[in-house]
Amino acid sequence: MPWHAYLLLVSPRTVEERLAQLEGHFERLPSLWQLELGALRMWHRTMFRSETIGVCTAHPVRPTWRARLLMLRPLRFPFLLIERAIAPWDMTGLWSSPERVIRHLLGAHHDQTQFVYDLQMLQAHPGALEELGHRLAAVVEGRDPRGEWLRDLCVYERYHEDLAEGLARFLAGEVELEPEDALDPDISFRAYLRWCADQPPSPEATWRAWRAGRFELERGLA
Repeated sequence: MPWHAYLLLVSPRTVEERLAQLEGHFERLPSLWQLELGALRMWHRTMFRSETIGVCTAHPVRPTWRARLLMLRPLRFPFLLIERAIAPWDMTGLWSSPERVIRHLLGAHHDQTQFVYDLQMLQAHPGALEELGHRLAAVVEGRDPRGEWLRDLCVYERYHEDLAEGLARFLAGEVELEPEDALDPDISFRAYLRWCADQPPSPEATWRAWRAGRFELERGLA
């Protein structure tokens, strides 16, 4: 494995194994180098388009004091780490186990249909979506002793209810993203894998494309 794979993919061997598990679930799979470019794209999003992460455009902040404090993302960040609801070093999502992805969905806010990205990842792991459904129902129905904490950690009203409804539609095959969202690597894991697979196949090819003005991180290969 090249040294840069460890910097961008954390554990490239694990990512390689998880990528193999996706065979048959997705039409095109990228190479490890193309996934590294996908990780760089996610870093670019985090640094320059942070307004697309962890905020809500549809519902108000919960009226609790914890939610009002955690609305400030710098204050929320360490609690998300402690809860293992985020893995900021795993920009592809493929290093994270299904359990980690479930914790991410339960503890980190996803705006609108952004949760579809993680549901598509879990779909490749038998039983993972059903496990998410059980744990989500416990939060929504008040049976999870940590449910109120998870609600406050997600900050905004109706997050878990909307996620439960979205999961039910997803399991029933009824979730259809708008055409623009279906092609957005920020919203669809399928689109993310396609974006990666469309990129230059090697560091040398990427350098040549960048020098020629045909490659940039946000838009990819022209």
